Amino acid sequence: MIIDITRETHNQIKNRRLAEYAAIYLGIFDDFMDQVTATGIEIDERDYGPETAVRIKNLRHKGAVLRNSDRSIYINAISPACVACQKGVGSATFFSSLQCHRDCYYCFNPNQVDYDYFQQNKVNPAQELAQIGAAGHRVDYLALTGGEPLLHKAEANAFFHTASEIFPQAHTRLYTTGDHANEATLQELKAAGLEEIRFSIRMHDLAKGHRLTFERIALAKQYISIVMVEMPILPGTLAEMKEVLLELERLQIHSINLLEFCYPFTQAQAFSERGFKVKKRPFHILNNYWYAGGVPISESELVCLDLMAFALEQELTIGVHYCSLENKLTGQNYQQNYGRSLPKTAVFSEKDYLLKSAKVFGSDISKVLNVFNRNGYRDYQRNREHRYLEFHVDQIPNLAGLDIEIGISTSTLEMRENDWVVRELKVDLTRPDLFDRAHDS
Repeated sequence: MIIDITRETHNQIKNRRLAEYAAIYLGIFDDFMDQVTATGIEIDERDYGPETAVRIKNLRHKGAVLRNSDRSIYINAISPACVACQKGVGSATFFSSLQCHRDCYYCFNPNQVDYDYFQQNKVNPAQELAQIGAAGHRVDYLALTGGEPLLHKAEANAFFHTASEIFPQAHTRLYTTGDHANEATLQELKAAGLEEIRFSIRMHDLAKGHRLTFERIALAKQYISIVMVEMPILPGTLAEMKEVLLELERLQIHSINLLEFCYPFTQAQAFSERGFKVKKRPFHILNNYWYAGGVPISESELVCLDLMAFALEQELTIGVHYCSLENKLTGQNYQQNYGRSLPKTAVFSEKDYLLKSAKVFGSDISKVLNVFNRNGYRDYQRNREHRYLEFHVDQIPNLAGLDIEIGISTSTLEMRENDWVVRELKVDLTRPDLFDRAHDS
């Protein structure tokens, strides 16, 4: 077992040096949360972690499939592109423009690089795809998004035609509001080789808007092999979302992705007016994440999990997939850390695709060194500044019987000045009698 070091658990640490070291990362986390509140939104004081854990346990018991260390949960069916997203290998997403006819207050596109430029200007995704093919890269999952990609239908059709020619084995998908997905457009996309289409539904639309989207979904089923819905789930929408699930069951779509609702660091007033607050613990591991979705909103996850339970109780046949924000982040971790040369003190974790090592501090160092010297283990590193000894987690069982505390370090590799370097992200707490190598790293 590993004890997650938070403000609430920090007082459990007895080793003064370890406590001081762990406090560094607590301070970094507090600074980050201060930056979030400075944008104008509140942080929820309540931690819904216990309720979340109970719901996940119940879903497992009822037969839901739990993936990616419980970050992704589904029943019946899941898109193959979602499975690939876990590691992000062989996947690529493109856009023609970030222009969109809608103005969703929770859209995270304003966080994209050169957002203002791509509101007015376009790129050529088909040409970019051809360049990737010419460079000899293999891509198995291709997506076109936006903005609204069907504002630029010629570019969308050209992209999927090019994908079919250069990467015939690739699974192709399109993200759309559905507002421009008329019959002629869907026929053209089918001819171009589109395999999967994902519609978004906005809960704040009037019933008329929902009906139009449902009609476009029904139409798409006549032409596209995999028809899905993908949408963020807002707190307080459980009853309305149950009706959406029942309607999608009637339409017999492939599946729906229930996304954890996020605050994209913009439109704080719109979030506050609706009573939304940021999750007390947005991330288990704070990192510089590529994904620009923002930070999760409190209670969205609970609604998603309740909808999963509803789908099981109603014995729905469509796929229902909960995709947490944490689930979207593991691909970055995998691509940064998998298959690379690591320090002898580090191990690649199959649980979160980050790097793990063990550390002992202060007076505990001499106790551990006595064991290592007897066993002939030398692949450790000493840090004089923070007074710790770092070593591989496989050595922890050899320390059984010692009355010591061990810091479990979580790190990632980052490219700096054309070289990969290790950057530590967090430290947690264990003891020799608590640590289980099979479950804890």
